[in-house]
Amino acid sequence: MMSHLRIAVAIVGAVALWLASDCFYVQNESQEVLLVRQGLPLGVFTEPGLRFKIPFLDSAIFFEKRNLVLQSATEQIILGDQKRIEVDTYTVYRISDPLQYYQTLRTMEEGRLQLAQLVSSSMRRELGQVKLDALLSDERNQIISDIRKQVSASTRGLGMEVLDVGLHRADLPADTSQAIFDRMKSERQREAKELRAQGYEWAQEIQAKADGERTVLLADAMRKARVTRGEGDAQANDLFITAFGDDPEFFALYRTLQTYRQALAAATPTLLLSADANFLKYLFTGPPSVAPSAPKQP
Repeated sequence: MMSHLRIAVAIVGAVALWLASDCFYVQNESQEVLLVRQGLPLGVFTEPGLRFKIPFLDSAIFFEKRNLVLQSATEQIILGDQKRIEVDTYTVYRISDPLQYYQTLRTMEEGRLQLAQLVSSSMRRELGQVKLDALLSDERNQIISDIRKQVSASTRGLGMEVLDVGLHRADLPADTSQAIFDRMKSERQREAKELRAQGYEWAQEIQAKADGERTVLLADAMRKARVTRGEGDAQANDLFITAFGDDPEFFALYRTLQTYRQALAAATPTLLLSADANFLKYLFTGPPSVAPSAPKQP
């Protein structure tokens, strides 16, 4: 009998605790609570604290007061120039009116799905009108701003406020990127060949001009050298003539010694001469002696 009583007391205590826990709820500072009685909204509570609700009749629906971030899945979008890109977007929003949010979207998950569809539609609508070059230029900020305005206008009656919409990534698909890379590589190679051919043509022109100037300079230098050499030879002949006139014996000795130097060198052919040859007279007799001249009288 006592055991049955204890069981009954335990059951009654458990039910009482469950009823007590269902009668109260705790709201923290980062939450807003919408109290609903059998589907009929009773009010929105924004201040934190411990509150009472009627069990089985009332439901407390919690909403975040903080900014929320929606990370959309990667999508392929066709641009205005028919190029495909893969886009990752993010959306920053907050629940501005919990009652309106509940009446239009009901749950947080439904709100996220609806917001993702709105962002995707606005993204496709706006990017479908622009070219890839615009998306890669300074126009990108204006394009994102237009998308943000469209999404914000679309969510105005849903009880949420869109604070920002941005692109994490906007890239070409892998196969398209490789094709564009190959085309760019071919274009750069073609330009390199054209530049090399142009450089070779310029080098040929410069080389021809340099060769022409070199030929002119050499011809002018050779002409001046011949003139200078002729003038030198003329002066040398004048000196020889003067020397021959002043002292014929010495001039003959000088010319013979020059001949000896050239004819008797190791690189010259061997000469067979008789001992009494006139060519060898200075080797045997030496230069003629010259009597000292009498000093001039003052």
